[in-house]
Amino acid sequence: MGGREGSSASYKTFSEMANNGRGGFRATIFIYILTSLENMGFIANMVSLFTYFLTVMFFNLAGAANTLTNFMGATFLLSLVGGFISDTFLSRLNTCLIFGTIELLGLMLMTIQAYSKKLHPTFCGIDKTSCVKGGTAAMLYVSLTLYALGSGGVRGALPALGADQFNQNDPSEAEALSTFFNWVILSATVGASVGVTVIVWVSSEVAWYWGFFICLVTAFIGFVVLACGRRFYRIQPRGQSPIIRVLQVTVVAFKNRKLTAPEKPDELHESNDKETDFPESKLVHTDQFRCLDKAAILGKNSAPRPWAVCTVTQVEEVKILTRMLPILFSTIIMNTCLAQLQTFSIRQGNEMDRLLGSFEVPASSIPVIPLVFMSILIPIYEFVFVPFARKITGHPAGITQLQRVGIGLVLSAISMAVAGFVEVKRRNHFLKTPPVKISLFWLSLQYGIFGIADMFTLVGLLEFFYKEAPKGMRSLSTSFTWVSLSFGYFLSSIFVDLINAVTKRIAPSKQGWLHGLDINHNNLNLFYYFLAILSCINFVNYLYWASWYRYKTELPDMELKPKAFISASPVFKKESTPENHGATTNGSSASADHTENGAKLLKPSL
Repeated sequence: MGGREGSSASYKTFSEMANNGRGGFRATIFIYILTSLENMGFIANMVSLFTYFLTVMFFNLAGAANTLTNFMGATFLLSLVGGFISDTFLSRLNTCLIFGTIELLGLMLMTIQAYSKKLHPTFCGIDKTSCVKGGTAAMLYVSLTLYALGSGGVRGALPALGADQFNQNDPSEAEALSTFFNWVILSATVGASVGVTVIVWVSSEVAWYWGFFICLVTAFIGFVVLACGRRFYRIQPRGQSPIIRVLQVTVVAFKNRKLTAPEKPDELHESNDKETDFPESKLVHTDQFRCLDKAAILGKNSAPRPWAVCTVTQVEEVKILTRMLPILFSTIIMNTCLAQLQTFSIRQGNEMDRLLGSFEVPASSIPVIPLVFMSILIPIYEFVFVPFARKITGHPAGITQLQRVGIGLVLSAISMAVAGFVEVKRRNHFLKTPPVKISLFWLSLQYGIFGIADMFTLVGLLEFFYKEAPKGMRSLSTSFTWVSLSFGYFLSSIFVDLINAVTKRIAPSKQGWLHGLDINHNNLNLFYYFLAILSCINFVNYLYWASWYRYKTELPDMELKPKAFISASPVFKKESTPENHGATTNGSSASADHTENGAKLLKPSL
């Protein structure tokens, strides 16, 4: 216990001193500020652009929903660009500042178009998907493209920049890393809460261009603050291009496909410290995807050369990325559900009683409900649940990241089922004679449940992809969280079109579930039920892959740690299993258990 208390007493450890006082929570303050200010505008736009497309750009219901989900999907997919660049060419800080400038340019063009009536389209009827054309369309799509590229690029580099301020090899900082991801989501939540109330109200009740202008100003201040913290950051060295390293393993393994991989892993090629970008992070050999081991076969009397042989660590990096893919794909359906809360649920709100006393609440401000839930629950999770769970599991974060994601997937399925029931109630009351509008706050049920789900899943994925990634691929790997969001939004667009096309043929009314502009005469509830059932099936799929996943294990480099750190009591005790023995690389025994940082993986059973 003494070792635990000593390690928890202060986050200023050996690694901070080795970095001349850089890093730690002092450095992340600047990141929290940017996250809050940038998300203030981004989330406000995410929930209000649907209404903007409907009422200003004259899209129909499906066209507005698909345009928004395509924009959001592109934004998060482009995070891969920011992640790749920050791992390969630029520092993560410079990547954030460059893409931040692009984001500001996009917001500036959106503000100009919203202000100038000459850049607005004229109404052309409800039968057309969109009324924008010519120069108006060019202005709209160029501004959205720049906004998506800039915002996506920032998201690809910023989480990794913050996480770099903590050393995973230090027990106290290992705990602090989990705390960082909780606080960065809390920062985003607080900023978003202001955005979906203040900025959304300004956009809908005052003028759209004022809303976009406020987003522009807050983002600009955020990036200035980020730049001011430059001297406090730990800047990680850049390594070889992640794509090149993956291609090398793939090509060499294919060239050696007819060779027989040795039974003993220590017969495979591994580099010495002088040959690697990150000498402290050699990875232990694992038995999954043995076909890739052939890339590490070094012929007799042969000298190691790039594209001729790869190291065990390089092969294991590719294995890690491969193992991550099923986890990534298993979270896409949840993000498809999220897209509905930013499109069709906003439309529901417009058909409900939005009065709070004498104040009329903008329908786009309803997402403040899950944001308030998250703002309250994240500190409770951090200060109450994590210490309690840590005593039981010995895990620095209380529970594993995959368990955390699993909880979120279950809650997202429940949220969609509740959304369906609420829509039935809303529509039945509206179709009475005379029509009755139920309170807008009925939507708080689906939003609140999904907000809790998002708290578990988003933080879990960010920490999972960062901690599991090879050191030279952490920005790119962290971007997988946003890629899951991207695919979820794109899949939402596909589902909307597909469901409409199929149900139009089989429904007695010959109308699709989501046809036209009037949701009072379509079947949005059935679409919600469809997503709920699909989410349940997806959760079973996730359970399989989460149980199959094997966390990475790094070979210890004792020379990098001070004597006091080496002798400190461990934060958790490794459990001896048959798998723990016999996993060797170049004669060095190491644990190849199914654990994350030595803590046993518990299946996400709920």
